[in-house]
Amino acid sequence: MTMDQPGLRYTLDPVVDPALRDGVLRLWADVTNAGGAVGFVPPITPDAIRPELLKALVSVAEGQTRLLVGWDEKGEIAATAFLTRNTHRLMTHWLWLYTVMVHPRLQGAGHGRELMAAAADAARGLTGIEAIRLGCRGGTGVERFYASCGYREVGRVPGAIRVADGDDRDDITMLLPLY
Repeated sequence: MTMDQPGLRYTLDPVVDPALRDGVLRLWADVTNAGGAVGFVPPITPDAIRPELLKALVSVAEGQTRLLVGWDEKGEIAATAFLTRNTHRLMTHWLWLYTVMVHPRLQGAGHGRELMAAAADAARGLTGIEAIRLGCRGGTGVERFYASCGYREVGRVPGAIRVADGDDRDDITMLLPLY
């Protein structure tokens, strides 16, 4: 499924091939090295990220996770998000949004909001999904961005994320009801 937003063209569940894999790896490394809180700390190389991406792509292949990719005007991967269904039988009415990324060269131009809107649209298209949850790293201010996209903070674990010795951050859980 392709969704057009004003700036980027989004595809839910694109064909996963080496070009897509390598594009996501480059994006993930670029976002991390620019200070993005997407599971790693800088400096990082695509090769160091590869095992984590391969785990995510296995989940995509198994149908548990959906991959949303934003393509720029040159056809390069410029944004991604993973939508993962909750497997607990009492919580299948919401999903997790993971690894939300917009390339640093595009940040500040509204593409993050486009990505969040595309992710919400994708989630609304999935049977039985009523809300999206996401986790974010405290100390980055990103929770204000998510709040401006309609998410509200529903939980916080102080110091749960250890970025480095002496640098512990809160693990913040946010929720977006879809209806």
